[in-house]
Amino acid sequence: MSNRIVVKEGAPLLAFLAEELEGWSRNKIKQRLQTGCVLVNGSAVAQPKHVLQEDDVVEILARGHGMRRRPGQMDILFQDKALVAIHKPVGLLSVASAKEAKRHALHQLREQLTLSQGGAELYPVHRLDRETSGVLLFATSREVKEQVSAAWSSAEKTYLAIVEGRPDPAEGTIDQALRMDAKGFRTHISAHPEAKPAITHFTTERYVKARSLLHVQIETGRQHQIRAHFAWAGHAVVGDVRYGQRDRRLGLHAWKLSFDHPLHADRVDLIAPAPDEFFALLS
Repeated sequence: MSNRIVVKEGAPLLAFLAEELEGWSRNKIKQRLQTGCVLVNGSAVAQPKHVLQEDDVVEILARGHGMRRRPGQMDILFQDKALVAIHKPVGLLSVASAKEAKRHALHQLREQLTLSQGGAELYPVHRLDRETSGVLLFATSREVKEQVSAAWSSAEKTYLAIVEGRPDPAEGTIDQALRMDAKGFRTHISAHPEAKPAITHFTTERYVKARSLLHVQIETGRQHQIRAHFAWAGHAVVGDVRYGQRDRRLGLHAWKLSFDHPLHADRVDLIAPAPDEFFALLS
């Protein structure tokens, strides 16, 4: 079920929805925006200040935009002329590797957008590990990528992590430099001259059957940062075969990404709800 409205007069999206959706609170409308439930001319829009034009078609879905995609397509969380964000599934590389030239998110999203919009140029702003699900951001030009990357330190990167045991204290910060061993493809806590600063903040949300659900924010974005930090702390991420033990999947999900839009400086909040199989790791 969805609401479909044709715009009669230009207006900011949030103000338009607040007027059209009688009985809806602004918080409820913002939640629908953030979870990809509001489409403008068929594309998910998350920005409350997005300016609607006359004859635009606005659709409010009962569930997220990704629920409408065809089999094999990427779940698009946000799209405008500068940026595209997807909900990357587990098991898919962000970009090509030496062994896999086509089975990766960048290739599949390019193909998907090319089919619907013609030629699609995309540049990865950041990356997620193959076994990490969640928000993955691409730019539509090198210039936009460079702009977002230059301000990346001000972006807020929030993950959900399910770890072994119960951290004590229940919240805190891990401030340990990391060095990637390229030969073994492992990240180590190290005082090595090549080690780079890495800061991870966490809060315990729930403890179930010897495992904990954490909210994790990273100030830096080192490779395997969260996985290496919690393994070092004695609370390996569940399902991490490199730093812990195998399980049904890796207990790491890139839940939320917030950053300033490079073209108009409005704050963009992207949320990818964690799938059921992620929370099943707690049971």
